Amino acid sequence: MEQQLEQIREQQKETWNKFSAGWKKWDDITMDWLKPMGDEIIRLLHPKNNDIVLDVAAGTGEPGLTIASMLNGGKVIITDLAEDMLAIARENASQRGIKNIETLACDVCKLPFADNTFDAISCRFGFMFFPDMLLAAKEMVRVLKPGGRIATSVWNVPEKNFWVTVTLGAINRNLELPAPPQGSPGIFRCAKDGFISDLFLQAGLKNISQVEIAGKLNSKTVDVYWNMITEVAAPVVAGLSKADDAMKAKIKEEVYQALNQKYPDGNIFVDSSALVIYGEK
Repeated sequence: MEQQLEQIREQQKETWNKFSAGWKKWDDITMDWLKPMGDEIIRLLHPKNNDIVLDVAAGTGEPGLTIASMLNGGKVIITDLAEDMLAIARENASQRGIKNIETLACDVCKLPFADNTFDAISCRFGFMFFPDMLLAAKEMVRVLKPGGRIATSVWNVPEKNFWVTVTLGAINRNLELPAPPQGSPGIFRCAKDGFISDLFLQAGLKNISQVEIAGKLNSKTVDVYWNMITEVAAPVVAGLSKADDAMKAKIKEEVYQALNQKYPDGNIFVDSSALVIYGEK
């Protein structure tokens, strides 16, 4: 089992390093789209001036950078498995003049921090990709101070996330791809109502709450949507890599048709929905 988890971890690391260029290119659109989830995490964590905060699976730096900008005397440690993503986070911090951050490439299942180090922990869209989610939750709880707060977001059910199902649906209709092994990392792995709440409970957290947060991916045009989704969404890229050029063109045409049908005015604001879960140590 340990070897299997290690394999998943290395796969994740490779994937996110590979995708870092796409995330950098589309950072403005993606950060605007994911902001409501980050805002809710921040609202729940209620960062105080001297807080030491950990942002796990932070990618290009959010919500850690925004939290850091709110602290006067505190700091944020921004972590991710992929060093190439953290390089973008440092760049973003520099552009915004945010100095009270540190970045560290590390595995959430083996956090390199002492017990009871952090006042708060944020993790926006990380849990779905952790090889061992319970171990990750327990590690976060370990490094959290007694009374510390943790908040995370995960994607809600497929029916509420047209931003990705419109493309994955077309891929699955046209390609006979094998189903991934049960419980393997994926976008909707944590979508079941109460899934993360139960995990938090098992990890020893209390005062747990869950709220649904809607978002809109404002890609404006179908072209922008397609170019973005095929550069930042790992399952989309993985699916398309199994198609020849003719099949790719067919899938693309179906996605364009579906989007144009749903948004006939040509203004592509694509629906998304996430669950934000909070707990205290």
